[in-house]
Formats: sequence, structure tokens, C-alpha cells
Amino acid sequence: MNWLATLLFFNVISLTNAGRIFDNGKPEKSQDATVTGVRIPKRINEIKIMPGHKKREDYILPLPSSYIQMNTLPTDFTWANISGRSYLTYMYNQHIPQYCGSCWLHGGMSTFQDRIKIARKGMGADIIPSRQFVLNCGNDVAGSCHGGSATGLYEFIKQVGYIPYESCLSYEACSAESEEGNCPYGDFQCKPINICRTCDTYKAQNGTCRAIETFPNVTVAEYGMLSGEDNMMAEIFARGPIVCPIDAVPMDAYNGGIIMEDSDRETDHLVEIIGWGYDEVAKTKFWHVRNSWGEYWGEMGFFRIKRGENTLKIEVECAWVTPGKWSSTNYPCWESGENCEKVENFVDPSSKLKPTGALLE
Repeated sequence: MNWLATLLFFNVISLTNAGRIFDNGKPEKSQDATVTGVRIPKRINEIKIMPGHKKREDYILPLPSSYIQMNTLPTDFTWANISGRSYLTYMYNQHIPQYCGSCWLHGGMSTFQDRIKIARKGMGADIIPSRQFVLNCGNDVAGSCHGGSATGLYEFIKQVGYIPYESCLSYEACSAESEEGNCPYGDFQCKPINICRTCDTYKAQNGTCRAIETFPNVTVAEYGMLSGEDNMMAEIFARGPIVCPIDAVPMDAYNGGIIMEDSDRETDHLVEIIGWGYDEVAKTKFWHVRNSWGEYWGEMGFFRIKRGENTLKIEVECAWVTPGKWSSTNYPCWESGENCEKVENFVDPSSKLKPTGALLE
């Protein structure tokens, strides 16, 4: 099969599959998800508390569950559609350009960057913090390609005092210990050029890559943990998406619809809950969830799962984070970088006891 035939073949498959999905990412009809007859790959548990992770919570402001009345929350709510506007940043696949057990990083970071977008009311280009910076420098506290935790991620960023933007360092799906794909041939140690860098021209023209010492960044203000349907809904509505653990085995062969089946297995994966809803056909409450396996998977990278019964243990030990400050300009930078530090502050809705979800509608 030549390259043109190959492209046409995959285009036909894409068009065929497209008929199953509405524009809002929901399947044409509700269905239970199963893993019948599909090979389930062996995997490690990607949720790990690293030796340097000492504080799983660090906050002083009241939690939304203390000031939001549950009977005031809508039946359906998702940050993918607030009055016709999405406050979600773009999708990642954690497993390219090679396999990396970094669900903790992607679930935790997607939650963080979506909350930054919400805090900025969707204005300007999306701020995407550098995932690779964490894999290079945060192994002892946050994690690596062999597992970690969302609260460890948030503690690491707060300890360091910043995380650079993605344009400083792109995701390579490698940490120093990884033997997958290109990882053994790269340099993933924590040093200036592996925090923020740029390259000026081709090697044949005497080009070099060098570290950038002053760069746009974002900080963490507070983070914490929560469990239970009501607490989760209040937090999501007030301040944005949250990151939660799940038993990922039923997700391997997920074909859309609401995941109904439960299991007695332990959680091994982290995902971002962006909202909730009620399916009239299935007569079922559900969570609307983002995964980190790319748009080819599930409902354009998302899935739904039964809500209110801790299905696959998704309603226990979730985590939240609030941004602190983020760079709003970086030009014209002097050599010292002294004038590249203009920042904007996030005003946490919990400080005013007013949920962001209501303010943006």
C-alpha cells in the first residue's frame, strides 16, 4: 500500500467513525462500556508518592463545599461548554513519542492549565506549563515516566517557585531513568539548558542551543485533596476541573458511552474531571472526564463514568490546585532580564466566596 492509499484508507476509517459522534463529543446513543474480547496490556501503577513529596495539602482559604449550596448547582455542567465557550486547553497523548507512565503529570497539569485559562477568563493565548521540565527536575517530589502524583506535582512547582511555559521545553515523554524509545540517547538531567532553552540556527552554520535564564512562568498558590460527589461538584463549579484516580482497566477498550461497571481493583491512573451531567436515555448521573491518551481514544479523548457511586474508585482522593501568578509579558527583555517580570495575580473565588462557574455564565 503506497502512502496515498494509506492516507485514503485511514481517512475512510475516520469518516466512518465520525458518524458515531455528535459535535459535543457524545455518542449517538447511550451504551455501556465493556472490555470483552480485547487484549488488556500489562501496566504499572502510575500513581506513586515519591520520597520527597511531604505535603499532600497546602492551603488556607475555605473550600467551595463550605459556601456552595448543593441545591443551587445545575443538573449539567462542564467547563467544555460555558455559554457556548470552552475553557479547556488542548489535548495531550502521554505515550508519544514513546511510552511514558506520566498520567499523574498530564492529569495534574491539564487541571492546572485549564484553571489558569478559567482565571484569565479565556483571554489571550493559552498558558501551557512545561511538562518536560517536571520530568527533568521533579523526580524526587513529583514523579517520572514510572509514576508520580498530582499533589507531588503541585508541591514541586510550589517548592521551586515557578514552572516555565511549554515554549521553553517541549514534552518528550522521557525522564532520566527511562529506557523507552529515544530516552537513552537524550539528556534529561536537571540543569539550566533542560529548564528553558532555544537554538539559533543549523549546526552547519555554527548554530548552538543555549539556556534561557529569564523566561515566562506560572506559580502555584494552593493545592489540596477532596473526596465525595458533593465536594467534587462544588470544587469543579467554583474553581475549575479536578484530577482524580481511577482503575484504568475498563478504559482500554472503551468505545464511548457511560462506564457503568465497577471493580475491586486498585486505582492505577489519574484523569481530569471537567464537569458532570445526567443521561436521560440511561437515567444515569455521570462525570465528564478528560483522559491523556489523545483524541483518537474514547469520545474525542474524553469519557463519561457513572457518578455518585465511586465507580472505579474515581470519587476518592481527588486533588485540586489554584494558580498564583503568571507572566503576562516578556518583552523587550534586557540582557539581565530585569524588565521581564510583569505578572498578573489570580484572585481565588474562595476569597470572595463566589464560584467562578456562575460568574462566567
